[in-house]
Amino acid sequence: MRFVVKSVVGEENFVDMTPNKSNNYCCGGGGGFLQSGYPEARRAYGKLKDEQIRSTGATYCITPCHNCHAQVHDLSEHFGGGYHTLHLWTLICLSLGVLGENERAYLGPDLAEIGL
Repeated sequence: MRFVVKSVVGEENFVDMTPNKSNNYCCGGGGGFLQSGYPEARRAYGKLKDEQIRSTGATYCITPCHNCHAQVHDLSEHFGGGYHTLHLWTLICLSLGVLGENERAYLGPDLAEIGL
């Protein structure tokens, strides 16, 4: 995933989390927990991930799967993180110039009009 993201955004725009790779923190939304009906517990488990994302200073957090995307997006809104959450495929499509107007809901104003 790092190779793909760096290729799409440019290595100079890539900010990795610490810790990362196999030592990275889980967002807390996987394994069905996102749909469990316990949003406060889910957010409590995800608070560490929110803090980890914020500490990067990045404007966007790229997520590989639907559960991570929904959880990280919710964490940013709930805890006031201020970062945008993107599916990896959204970023790839944007870089290729094939992202449709109706697929830009999670882009910030700096990227929302690119390629239209």
